[in-house]
Amino acid sequence: MFFHAVYFYPREDAQPGDAEALAEGCRTLASIPGLTFFSVGHAAGTPREVVDNSYAVALLTAFADTAGHDVYQDHPVHLAFIAANKHLWSRVQVYDSIVE
Repeated sequence: MFFHAVYFYPREDAQPGDAEALAEGCRTLASIPGLTFFSVGHAAGTPREVVDNSYAVALLTAFADTAGHDVYQDHPVHLAFIAANKHLWSRVQVYDSIVE
């Protein structure tokens, strides 16, 4: 299984509602074929030194295999999401994992 975890960090000039608008944009990605898991959330605020709570939105997805992920990356819905929402983040951090 291929897990694709994406963390969106807010802009310094982020406005109230930007994180929810970004989360709504993320939800459009759920329509892309090949997803076996899809969830959108936010930082849990866990008070531990090793935990990064500075991101605004978390997108957690899974695919049966790398090929499914590759289809997702080039899918028109994914590309449209990026074009429509990139103004809402300052940076994106991605963690891809192969799990049993």
